[in-house]
This record gives sequence, C-alpha cells and structure tokens, in this order.
Amino acid sequence: MIAVVATINVKEGKEAEFEAVMKGLAEKVRSSEPETLHYQVCKAKDAPTYVVLENYTDQAALGHHSGTSYFKEAMPKMGACMAGAPKIEIFEVIS
Repeated sequence: MIAVVATINVKEGKEAEFEAVMKGLAEKVRSSEPETLHYQVCKAKDAPTYVVLENYTDQAALGHHSGTSYFKEAMPKMGACMAGAPKIEIFEVIS
C-alpha cells in the first residue's frame, strides 16, 4: 500500500475557493477510484495550511489518480490558490 501526504499552503483569502475545488475533487476520487482507499482533506486550525491524506492499493493506483481528467482539471484551480509549491511525501505503508 502507498500513502501520500500533501501539505499545501494557501494564499490568505483563497481558502473558500481552495476548499471548494478540493471538496469536488475528493468527491470524484471517492466515487471513481476504487483503488484509492482513503482521500481526506484537512485544514489547520490556525493557518491557511491544508494536508491531504491519501492511501492507494499500489503505485499503479496512485498513477491512475494523478492521470485522471478531473485531477488534471483541478490542478490549475488549486494552483491559483496556493502560496508556493506543495510538499508531497510518498510512503510505503508497513502496518
């Protein structure tokens, strides 16, 4: 199993726009990607920082996710809200 943790800082005042994009993306992922086992968007309580927690059955499932049309369509919308590049960490689940 593969785990991904994406940490995203959002420009102040762009939180609602970012959240709308992410909620739509999460809905598509959950309804269209059976090999995506977990996809959750979290917001820090005191900063415009978001963490996306993702679990995939394998590397192919992660590749499929990032290649979907809805992910590619969401990327520019997310990018317009971001305060810098996201930090993406990929892990192998051991337990």
